[in-house]
Amino acid sequence: MLADRLSIPSVLFLILAGIAVGPEGLNLVGLDSFGGPEPLSGIVGISVAIIVFEGAFHLKIDKLQQAPREAFRLVTIGALFTFVATATVVRFALGVPWSLSFLVGALLIATGPTVITPILNVISVRDQVGAALETEGIVNDVTAAILAVVIFDLAVLGDTGLTALLESFVARLGVGVLVGGVTAAVIWYLLKHLDLTPSNAVQNARLVVLIGAIATYGLAEAIAPEAGIAAVAAAGLILGNSDLPHEDEIEAFKGDITLIVLSFVFISLATLLSFSELVSLGLGGILVVVAVTLVIRPIAVLFCTYGERFTFREQLFMSAVGPRGIIPASVATLFALELRSTSPEQATVLVGSVFLVILMTVVFEGGFARHIAQALNVLPMRVIIVGGGRVGRGLAERLEDRGENVVIVDKEEDAVETARNAGFSAHQGDGTDTSVLKAAGIENAKIVAAATANDDANLLIAQLTNTNYDVETVIARVNTPGNVEAFEELGVRAISANDAIAHEMDNAIERPALSEWMTELGRSGDVQEIEVTSDRLVGKSIKELDEYLPDGVLIALVSRSGNSQIPTPELTLQRGDHLTFVGRRDAVHAAIERCHPNP
Repeated sequence: MLADRLSIPSVLFLILAGIAVGPEGLNLVGLDSFGGPEPLSGIVGISVAIIVFEGAFHLKIDKLQQAPREAFRLVTIGALFTFVATATVVRFALGVPWSLSFLVGALLIATGPTVITPILNVISVRDQVGAALETEGIVNDVTAAILAVVIFDLAVLGDTGLTALLESFVARLGVGVLVGGVTAAVIWYLLKHLDLTPSNAVQNARLVVLIGAIATYGLAEAIAPEAGIAAVAAAGLILGNSDLPHEDEIEAFKGDITLIVLSFVFISLATLLSFSELVSLGLGGILVVVAVTLVIRPIAVLFCTYGERFTFREQLFMSAVGPRGIIPASVATLFALELRSTSPEQATVLVGSVFLVILMTVVFEGGFARHIAQALNVLPMRVIIVGGGRVGRGLAERLEDRGENVVIVDKEEDAVETARNAGFSAHQGDGTDTSVLKAAGIENAKIVAAATANDDANLLIAQLTNTNYDVETVIARVNTPGNVEAFEELGVRAISANDAIAHEMDNAIERPALSEWMTELGRSGDVQEIEVTSDRLVGKSIKELDEYLPDGVLIALVSRSGNSQIPTPELTLQRGDHLTFVGRRDAVHAAIERCHPNP
């Protein structure tokens, strides 16, 4: 509740609560509170299974397709680079054997849904950014868990070569995926064909999925240790994209259960944190944290997300938000308990280095994630464009150039595929269906643009939006001029395609210089409007503001109380004024950043 009130990811408060009630705080909870390491291991294992299953269940195919290349690079090249680079830093910074270094490197691959999802719940980044981070978190949780167990079994406890390590990794992963696929098919069959009592259908469906997730984990673990994480991830991904009955109720139920077990696991594991183990690492431990967060993570993200899909600011945000969570904490704790009898020094290094990275990344990256996003200006306005044709894509391109979070909705598969290939976030479905609009994120949208070639569809979309959702602006494309009045009666801003073309042609005939300038402005320039909300701007004159703005941008218009005027140098700005900037695209964007309340 505190996290929700302050719009700060909950994991920060959970880990601090665990420290507060643990041996380093009030000493109310410790390992003995759980009956020892084995009971805690079982409880944590089941809890993690539920968390990973729920995260995978929410990872829809449409979301995966928002940034497929970049997400694939992050979970392959990025994970491999993080693994090797982290192990190398641990080896030389802490002076430990390579076997232990690679074990720490494997654990610190994981970011995971337990830490990424709470951050994305309070920070509305573009869909492409969220999809890449969520996919990386879920897949790397699986990779880290299996790889760490394989290294521990074969390298730390024994002396086995690389070939055996790879074979064991692939075998566990294969067992997990196979078990997850089979159990997902069984759960799907039960929900689709079992004659559930209508009065208890929703409750029974939720329980079948929950029990199925736990059974999936237990069955895979019985076959191969740590294959359970891969199994529940595979089962969750399959079921989440299988059009289950009562899917909304299942998602809500799973979300509540996940919140409970997430809170329990974070607090319980944080109670095992020992400050003495962190301090014992000395400067080497600090070097590991700095290298992992400020060197290795940024290099991996910048390399894996190169291209036009992400802006440089978004890449920096993804680099700065990679907190570690449940998987490294739980697995490191269990390994350390096993190592204490044979190699207490290695156990101290293992727990100390892993928990130090977790603590620092959760506190600074998780706790300050919103501030990082605001500083980098990656909190866009969500815009839903219904219609993925040339008009819809053209509008989306202009809006995304300004950094807005645009989602295109179209019922035609070819149009959706074309939009995605062009780098846009696209959702397939009928835009006149409220469930489709909801899936596209209309509940968080500020603008909806109906841009199909069908006026009836555009009118219905406008009606649905105005009636059911709190959207600030609804804009509709009108293909037949005679229909403009019907749109305007609904309070919808109607843009007539014929009138717009006629106006543009008239400009080219009567005002050729102006027409040419506007065309050039559309190619390399920009026009943007902002509201004066910063205390630094209130009371400034236009002349003073001009000196503050970069070259290549002009204040073309000032709007106050519904009246617009071309500003004079002496005009003094008031709070709530709207300024229209005109100029080169980069200069306009720089001017907006300088006038932002929190630059």
